[in-house]
Amino acid sequence: MRILVCGGAGYIGSNMTAMLAARGHEPVVFDNFSKGHRAAVRGMEVVEGDLADHELLVTTLRSRDIEAVMHFAAYIEVGESVQEPLQYYRNNVANTQNLLSALEAAGVQKFVFSSSAAVYGMPRRVPITEDTTKEPINPYGQTKLDVEHMCHYQSAAGRLHFAALRYFNACGAGNHGALGEDHRPESHLIPLIIQAARGKRADIRIYGTDYPTPDGTCIRDYIHIDDLCRAHLLALNKLDERAELVYNLGNGQGYSVRQVIEMVKRVSGRDFKVVEADRRPGDPPVLTSDATKARTELGWRPEKPGLEEMVTTAWKWHTEHPDGYSD
Repeated sequence: MRILVCGGAGYIGSNMTAMLAARGHEPVVFDNFSKGHRAAVRGMEVVEGDLADHELLVTTLRSRDIEAVMHFAAYIEVGESVQEPLQYYRNNVANTQNLLSALEAAGVQKFVFSSSAAVYGMPRRVPITEDTTKEPINPYGQTKLDVEHMCHYQSAAGRLHFAALRYFNACGAGNHGALGEDHRPESHLIPLIIQAARGKRADIRIYGTDYPTPDGTCIRDYIHIDDLCRAHLLALNKLDERAELVYNLGNGQGYSVRQVIEMVKRVSGRDFKVVEADRRPGDPPVLTSDATKARTELGWRPEKPGLEEMVTTAWKWHTEHPDGYSD
């Protein structure tokens, strides 16, 4: 299948592109390289462009006989979304509307959307199911939910078959450890701790040590990037049967901040300074997924659920790419 991967040079997009190619598909990367890295998609077909460019999108879809689209081109920083809400609405909502309009114009119906557990906000119960009330607490989560609604109504009108995949915490390096996280600036926990282990940061901070959890620190659900990408392939195939799919993607078990820190120390063989700080507002004690629906309907099972493998692949990538991607 010929698949347009929007945001295909980013962390998740580049791993998805590599997996599609390895499984015999023909991915075409569409990226403006504001966040992505050219080195992550070397050897792949690339169209450099912006999702705001409707004409280029339609031309790309038609000229390359695209049969499905995967969308990873959202802005993802929660704090930034609070400071710059219009920027997030412009890119995450308006540009996605433009993309969906281009799909309709080109007659492409299959669409896999990178959504987020942020649509749930601060749930009253965990683990979180797909039916948990959606109450986003920041513009980032709201934009993801808005796009889900847009896809739902476009599907109800008979113009779209879509899967909305609500990620928990993607991590690790995929494609046999060749494709890792290189966000600038970095905000994800595992890469930040690895930076501390490599002497790139003075310390790592734990925000809150008095939560009602076994070690007092927050617990989050982590999923290896390879497992995440496999779920996308299964969802894409399922769109032949159903016009609307919504799945949580997570391990279903959580790891605490302190557990992640200790695992990085163990894998790296290095010690580093850990600073205990006050809680941050809006951090729930525990956020874990119930991915039963994806397991049941897609036959999906995480093959790399252990924290050690997640951290080991991430450590390998960061040590082999001390300054990130060289592009």
